[in-house]
Amino acid sequence: MNTSNSDFTQNASLPDIAQLTKLANELFTALPCDGSRIGIASSAVPSGLTSSLPGADKSAIPQGFDLPGEAELQKLFAPHQPSFDSVPDSIDTGSVFGNPSSATTSPLAGLDKSVLAGILPQDFGLPDEAQLQQLLVSRVPQGSNIPGSVEADSIPAVPSPAAGADPLAKVGTSPQASEAELQKLFAAGTAATGSIPQSAAGNSIPTATYGLAASLTDFDASLIAGLSPQAYGLPGEAELKELFGSFSAPSAGVPANAESGSSFYFLDELKNGGFNAQAPTLGSAHPAFDVQAVRRDFPILKERVNGQPLVWFDNAATTQKPQAVIDRISYFYEHENSNIHRAAHELAARSTDAYEKARDTVAKFMNASSSAEIVFARGTTEAINLVAQSWGRQNIGAGDEIVITWLEHHANIVPWKQLCDATGATLRVVPVDDDGQVLLGEYQKLLNSHTKLVSFTQVSNALGTVTPAREMIEMAHRVGARVLLDGAQSVSHLRVDVQALDCDWFVFSGHKIFGPTGIGVLYGKAELLEAMPPWQGGGNMIDDVTFEKIVYQPAPARFEAGTGNIADAVGLGAALEYVLKIGIDNIARYEHELLVYAMDALRSISGLRLIGTAAAKTSVLSFVLEGHSNQDIGAALNRAGIAVRTGHHCAQPILRRFGLESTVRPSLAFYNTHEEVDLLVKTVRRIQSGKDF
Repeated sequence: MNTSNSDFTQNASLPDIAQLTKLANELFTALPCDGSRIGIASSAVPSGLTSSLPGADKSAIPQGFDLPGEAELQKLFAPHQPSFDSVPDSIDTGSVFGNPSSATTSPLAGLDKSVLAGILPQDFGLPDEAQLQQLLVSRVPQGSNIPGSVEADSIPAVPSPAAGADPLAKVGTSPQASEAELQKLFAAGTAATGSIPQSAAGNSIPTATYGLAASLTDFDASLIAGLSPQAYGLPGEAELKELFGSFSAPSAGVPANAESGSSFYFLDELKNGGFNAQAPTLGSAHPAFDVQAVRRDFPILKERVNGQPLVWFDNAATTQKPQAVIDRISYFYEHENSNIHRAAHELAARSTDAYEKARDTVAKFMNASSSAEIVFARGTTEAINLVAQSWGRQNIGAGDEIVITWLEHHANIVPWKQLCDATGATLRVVPVDDDGQVLLGEYQKLLNSHTKLVSFTQVSNALGTVTPAREMIEMAHRVGARVLLDGAQSVSHLRVDVQALDCDWFVFSGHKIFGPTGIGVLYGKAELLEAMPPWQGGGNMIDDVTFEKIVYQPAPARFEAGTGNIADAVGLGAALEYVLKIGIDNIARYEHELLVYAMDALRSISGLRLIGTAAAKTSVLSFVLEGHSNQDIGAALNRAGIAVRTGHHCAQPILRRFGLESTVRPSLAFYNTHEEVDLLVKTVRRIQSGKDF
């Protein structure tokens, strides 16, 4: 499988901010101020910065491994050039690093601050540029092509996995600078005022440049013990995060940390063209996920409902939209609005480019072989119907069999039942166990030479069950059947790679993955799409029309009759770019932890029964509460500002498998929080005890 640089961007990680913060706290706990309170004046960055790797061949850095260059580092440090002119004589500093006990008063009262003008940051225990660059360069993943021009001794080795460990269990993450490495880095410059020269003659404080008199001879160094690193022109945590957040490192082939924890259960092993990526494991060496930063991107989450902050737990029905999507759609209507493919003017060109760029983004997101394999539809339902009416009516006949599962949404049942009724084919249904997982043994028994199509969901919208999609697809292909995979509930939670899955068709809706409503996607293998006749007729999908003959456009245009939903296709592209930026693996890791937390909390409520407890599960928490109607529970939660879905969720067969007609269904997304889960559990407890909100 080809792996793009964007995959590295979303999966690579630099030193864990938690580790850096911990070390910073230890270093500066005794400091009475954080430089941001001092009001340091900014000036130009000193010129003449030298490289930490003289003579090194910079081509040694593998393609896709980005690190900040000299210009970017200078730009970062530019606003922070130290100046002591504005240091007040007395400072009530408040807390340092969130520690109220560290509040104190500055010891600088009466100090002649001119004597400090030439002191360098290194004199206060902070690593210089050379040390920082050496640390960053040393994080090149093991196995990268390092030319011999870079001395091996300068690049610390990455520890090998423990015996028996999965050598690819950490695919999607780069090695992290360990605490020991960071301590070693900082140890070389441990703050010690004794290192401050007692004479201005030292090379580190040139008197010719700074005009520092030899008055430091009798200077009491304890007077400067309260100064923070920010006072000496160093960037703060937020600026470092912003700098490093824009850089990436390649991650494929990175060995696993020997201390890796349990693996994700819902990511299939992907094997395609030499690519063998196994499920990532939980551990400390992964990029931090900042849910509050994500929440700030979604303006609707600031909404209040019934006087309470909105808690959106109806994500399986539809997801909320980030500002990036809202802005992109607005920009389209302000600057690009036109019909596509059929005019010579500028706006038509802009609109066409935006529409086709969105198609390219979808193909990249799904790892399709070509953008020509991506067809825009109104949503998952229309995409399934397109396959049923185009390929199905051409290839399904009497005596043939179509296989689905008990887990299906009505949209993946009704079109196939209609096709069977029209053609004389038979609909077969794969049973599930009491946890809601597909019984593979029973599935195998249903597959035979009469099986022409298998269509099933990757994630159940009613239970959250994650089906063993790759295995089921392979089993179907062994008997010659085609496979359609319903990804409506999976795309926002799991990585989708249609080439690795080897499905023949894959469908999903934009509004399920933070995009607009009214837009969806049908992926189809190129040879299948070219062999399928059009489903609908009209403009845009034809090459030539006479009263005697119609010549159709090739795929995907032949399946996009009429004026398409151009603006919302563009909005979908923006939504997928947003998800790619955050990283689907980061999203999956966070949501998995949140799901486990929520399930454990709900299980503790007397009389509550969780529906759907398969080991492979994500995002959905269906339940019923003894003695209370689902409708009443939903109404009470709404009064608390909590939005959930109640009813059969367009999946009546699977609920009836559990003897139910409806459930209460909270469903999670990556902008939900543990605090919101706590509020849900607290409110359900009140309902259970007879107290309304």
